[in-house]
Amino acid sequence: MQTVGERTLAETTFAVLDLETSGGSPRLGAGITEIGVVKVKGGQILGTFQSFVDPGQSLPAFITELTGITDEMLISAPYIDEVLPTLFEFLGSADETVVVAHNSPFDLSFLKAASLTHEFQWPDYVTVDTARLAKAVLDRDEIVNCKLATLAQFFGASTSPTHRALDDALATVDVLHGLIERLAGFDVHNFEQMRSFPSRKKRTKRPISE
Repeated sequence: MQTVGERTLAETTFAVLDLETSGGSPRLGAGITEIGVVKVKGGQILGTFQSFVDPGQSLPAFITELTGITDEMLISAPYIDEVLPTLFEFLGSADETVVVAHNSPFDLSFLKAASLTHEFQWPDYVTVDTARLAKAVLDRDEIVNCKLATLAQFFGASTSPTHRALDDALATVDVLHGLIERLAGFDVHNFEQMRSFPSRKKRTKRPISE
């Protein structure tokens, strides 16, 4: 059986996820308010997952202004300990699925913190950060920054990011596919090559002449 790293990119199952939260860090007491995931393989969408989550606290006004999510929308939402088992089932095993997110350390910090708090074992998923990958794949003269909205416009994404979880996950799928197309020009065709590409690109940069 092939490992995740040995699979071609066309054979790799990607679960592209996005979270909305009540603040910037789980360490500061912020919680998840919405989860969106799009599962794709070979350029085709296999399924989607979306759920509001009750963070156990009132939302700050700036979060409601940013996302459009209100306290009223979360009144009947499940708590994160009710959502995690369903989410893990949708994501699939760590042997099968690569988890993708834009600025993935942010999203994963919330999911790992929730898993720890509620005593769920976090599956040891291999992950891809599309923001980090974009910085390696795209030249600075091509794009002003690597924000999701900028990349979605650059790659002509069919869904615009809206600071809502499923929309942002769908936009990230199109960004991921755009980056995979660009990686083919660097002779990158399997997942292990893709995962190591940012480090490889960094090593091959020429030193600035003194």
